[in-house]
Amino acid sequence: MDKPRLAWAITGSGHYIEECLDFLMTLNNVDLYLSQAGEEVLLMYGISLNDIRKKMPVYRDKTASAPPVGHFYKGYYHTFVMAPTTSNTIAKCVLGIADSLVTNLYSQAGKCRVPSIVYPCDIAPEMETTAPGGKVMVYPRKIDLEGTDKLRSFEYTTVVESVDELTITVKERLKSLT
Repeated sequence: MDKPRLAWAITGSGHYIEECLDFLMTLNNVDLYLSQAGEEVLLMYGISLNDIRKKMPVYRDKTASAPPVGHFYKGYYHTFVMAPTTSNTIAKCVLGIADSLVTNLYSQAGKCRVPSIVYPCDIAPEMETTAPGGKVMVYPRKIDLEGTDKLRSFEYTTVVESVDELTITVKERLKSLT
């Protein structure tokens, strides 16, 4: 390893997933992590994993112990991004549950003081999101919004509310490392 990389995780949310992937594909030195639901969502949106693999390594949630999380202890990653992130994953992170590849990555990043940038799918009481057939309105539950708000208070965690804010925050983080 020449220098630390960016770890990026996709969960089962389709919330502006194509825009997130468009930005992700412009980056270098990235490893992509997929939850089982994240893999399913990519298929629903017609996104080819083979195309992504041409650009970066892809790790899938296929083992109980999630061995790749050990990369954080070796300084392999400088930043962890979860985008887009389901309310289920947010809830688990808020409660400290690390029972999947992605939640374990978030937990280990925090334990290693590696900054995380999180783009939750539930950020407002009424919002437009993307579905496989186009844009739809959703009305996140109070508990989902509370989870997003609580995550904002976690150390080493930045919560962003749009793809534009995600792009700016990741670019600023990368710039700060040079």
